Amino acid sequence: MELSIFNDASKDKSMTIIEKWKVKLEGSGILVVIGGHDSPSPRGVGYSKNQAIAQSSGSYLCFLDSDDVMMPQRVRLQHEAAVQHPTSIIGCQVRRDPPNSTERYTRWINQLASNQLLTQVFTSHGPTVIMPTWFCSRAWFSHVGPFDEGGQGVPEDLLFFYENLRKGGGIFRVDHSLLLYRYHLHAATHSVLETTIWTHRVHFLEEQALPRWASFTIWNAGKQGRRLYRSLTAASQHKVVAFCDVDENKIRKGFYCYEDTQGRFWHRPQGPCLHEESKDSYGQPISLQERPKPRIPILHFRAAQPPFVICVKLFPQSPWWNWQGDQVHGRAKQTCTSNSSRPLGRWASLVSGVFLKTHLLLLASGSWPHLGCSLLLWKEPAHLSCPLLGAGWSCS
Repeated sequence: MELSIFNDASKDKSMTIIEKWKVKLEGSGILVVIGGHDSPSPRGVGYSKNQAIAQSSGSYLCFLDSDDVMMPQRVRLQHEAAVQHPTSIIGCQVRRDPPNSTERYTRWINQLASNQLLTQVFTSHGPTVIMPTWFCSRAWFSHVGPFDEGGQGVPEDLLFFYENLRKGGGIFRVDHSLLLYRYHLHAATHSVLETTIWTHRVHFLEEQALPRWASFTIWNAGKQGRRLYRSLTAASQHKVVAFCDVDENKIRKGFYCYEDTQGRFWHRPQGPCLHEESKDSYGQPISLQERPKPRIPILHFRAAQPPFVICVKLFPQSPWWNWQGDQVHGRAKQTCTSNSSRPLGRWASLVSGVFLKTHLLLLASGSWPHLGCSLLLWKEPAHLSCPLLGAGWSCS
């Protein structure tokens, strides 16, 4: 076994601690490789991980963040799994420290079923097996990687996770608690903005799922549904045939009008010009006309047609549902207290009832921290297909 450590310009006593452990570990037969730099500022998590991998020599990679603690049997159990799944990221269950921090998120990490590790990649606020638990072969890492080295604010783990899926990689979790996963306000994950995560998720959704649909409905005419529409590219927006909702006030409005759309455009008339006139560089008449704002119908959910992208606030109590949220910005206890005892809301009651009777392409799993918003896809059985799972997959 070999331990590879890369010190990313730490200014504390890290090197003193590392040198002491180097003597102890090498006395036990574990080679310790130490690298680093003393630049004025760190170069980021992605850079450090890439450097630690580059200076190491093992055939398998077991990742461990400096603020976490792994159990003695972790390497053995995950290595066994990696041998069986050579083109997969191997994760494990975790124990949180402090124990009551991010309770729902911890349950989500530990309780996803094996098929949900793939089906919930669009809904989660990060990889379905969390980065501090990753284990894989060097060969597979080299095929997928390296990590993005953009520095602070870049979700290098999520980007690598998506690339793993793009290249046909699998996800497997060893169902033993093999890591003490520490929560504290100075963790690097807090530097990644929610808007950054959202942008990457929507891009992955557009890349992996939406190209297979000629049209779709956004389930939720409220804030999050409209946000999703605004976040889509123009080509994807054009596929949105309707919003659907249960709220009569929203349905009564009839349409959602996207006000941020560019309002005027140049048009070369085929006949007499009846609008504000001008001429192009060749002296030909052109007119400045108002471009109609997109008006997307808002329907009652019973009148809407699948497939759906469902973007709703969920506060489920049912045991078949899996939670995510409560993980960032130091508000875990506050959020847990405010949400854990909340009854099923109108949306959750409605949607869960529908879910139990239908086939799903993806099962919603959780919440944005403090908002409780999730994202999932739903198609009727006759139309089921998933770019990650192939055709014919269903879940009830």
